[in-house]
Amino acid sequence: MKNLLSKKPNSENKQSKSFKQIFAENSAFFALLLLLVIAIVIEGTTFLNVNNIMNIFMNNSIVGIISLGMTLIIISGGIDLAVGTQLAATGLIAVTVMNNTGNIFLGIIVAILAGVAMGAVTGILVAKFKIPAFIVTLGTMQIYRSVSQHFFNGGGILVDRDNVGNFLDISNTRILEFGNFPGIPLPVIYWIVLCIIIHIVATRTAFGRHIYAVGSNERATNLSGINAQRVKIGVYMLSGALVVLAAMVEASRLGSMNSSASGGAYELQAIAAVVIGGTAMSGGKGSISGTFFGMLTLGVINNMMNLMGLPSFLVAAIQGAIIILAVLLQRSVAAKEKQY
Repeated sequence: MKNLLSKKPNSENKQSKSFKQIFAENSAFFALLLLLVIAIVIEGTTFLNVNNIMNIFMNNSIVGIISLGMTLIIISGGIDLAVGTQLAATGLIAVTVMNNTGNIFLGIIVAILAGVAMGAVTGILVAKFKIPAFIVTLGTMQIYRSVSQHFFNGGGILVDRDNVGNFLDISNTRILEFGNFPGIPLPVIYWIVLCIIIHIVATRTAFGRHIYAVGSNERATNLSGINAQRVKIGVYMLSGALVVLAAMVEASRLGSMNSSASGGAYELQAIAAVVIGGTAMSGGKGSISGTFFGMLTLGVINNMMNLMGLPSFLVAAIQGAIIILAVLLQRSVAAKEKQY
């Protein structure tokens, strides 16, 4: 009897731990549900309007694509502050090549190669030369923006509609339009498809498992025969490719790229989505689905503030507060898990 009584609290603790783990791992989903309820109560049919919902997805699709690569980088124990300026640089490269050759495909391929090369350089400096990712990407962030501004005199470039006007259809086309349904913008489709692909990479492939292993314990990963350096370099290269895809969506949507404005603060929004989605900044833990819901959470907050007529300048402040709260939640749950 005594033994049975002594085991009962342990059973309860395990159940409590399980609930906390579930909540922590899906905190972005629960936060999004709460926000949706609040938005419906406050704005009602205005918020639930199909056009408004599509705008939320559309307005967050570009940073949403970037955040997928950022998720893998942070899971591996790194960070990338240069994704915004990298988007501007590769977008400018793509549009320049398109305008001068009249070949859309060539422009995209050259930009992807440039983005992957940028990712490779970052990965090599972080993995092989052991320079902290924060320092490396802080430096490359300045380099990409400065060089872009130099070559374009602080301005930008317009897509030549006469030669490569079809490029604009990449982002400005909708599918499944019927009746009062406005259709789904293609960038939303790109975002969702890429979410599925990167989720499969992260959870169903050896490369994905190695990313988690490196983020959890790099030394132990190397001792197990996995080349942690190659994994890190590969993660930054994959992120570089995703940034280029996001750049193509933005360039197509706007019909231009600007060396000074394009990609501004995208890295902060991407990191915010990743952290809100439950990915641990210490590495080794996170999910693509969490980042997806984290991005939508930020989008709903922004949309609610616009509908309520609140100052747009406060959006960043609220996002910052949410990031801090998300990190505090992660630490609180992690501390309690160590007690068991």
